[in-house]
Amino acid sequence: MNAPDALETLAGWLGRAEAVVVGAGAGLSASAGYEYGGARFRRLFPDFAAARGFGDMYSAGFFPFPTSEEKWAYWSRMILCNRYDPIPKPSVFADLLALVRGRDHFVVTTNVDHCFQRAGFDKARLFYTQGDYGVWQCSRPCHARTYDNEREVREMAAEQRGMRIPSALVPRCPVCGREMATNLRVDDAFVEDDGWRAAARRYADFLDRTEKARTLFLDLGSGWNTPGIFKVPFWRMTLRRPEARYACVNLEPDQLPVELGDRAVHVASDIGAALARLA
Repeated sequence: MNAPDALETLAGWLGRAEAVVVGAGAGLSASAGYEYGGARFRRLFPDFAAARGFGDMYSAGFFPFPTSEEKWAYWSRMILCNRYDPIPKPSVFADLLALVRGRDHFVVTTNVDHCFQRAGFDKARLFYTQGDYGVWQCSRPCHARTYDNEREVREMAAEQRGMRIPSALVPRCPVCGREMATNLRVDDAFVEDDGWRAAARRYADFLDRTEKARTLFLDLGSGWNTPGIFKVPFWRMTLRRPEARYACVNLEPDQLPVELGDRAVHVASDIGAALARLA
């Protein structure tokens, strides 16, 4: 099925859907302008690119910085541009919101840039499974609580010089004094705080409540790094629910389960362009 036909099929399913479950992966944020490499990286991190040979923000995040002052100079800038600066292409999220507004819907995402809430989505219909750039946790962690970091991040970004922040700005856990970490699921130290657990319950309740509804599982930009978060579960739920449909929108090639037959479609398109046409 070519892209225009697939998009027309998706439009029909969306129009008939009684419930919509959106799964948002990295491809959605990329379509909204969150390029982690290329010209955007060189513009925002010219010093780190020259001094350390970094080529993109993602791989640089795993670099073993020799000092906490250099690490937080990098991470504060990374968090600022991907979490607190304006969304580069806000129309992508505005179009998606227009498509689901007034419909029974829920969003589950592996993205950590908080774009849905910033774009006006109802917080009670969002589940950020992998964390959020905007909150910190104890790096140990000694307790299961997270802390908003906007004020500290902005101060670090403003005060850094020569790829270093002042030592006094290195964030410390208020309980044990250890260094803080960004609340991202990179290992088994990830904190699932009260807000995370409440969102997980709301998502499970939504899936239970809409089990017999004409549900559209809309996969926007997921890849194969974490297919178990929502891609594969979407397939399984579509297979189990005769009235359900599954649609994936992504520029990358995707292989649909043959078991889903004509109840699954792949729209090979830039996500922002597809959403604009649907909206």
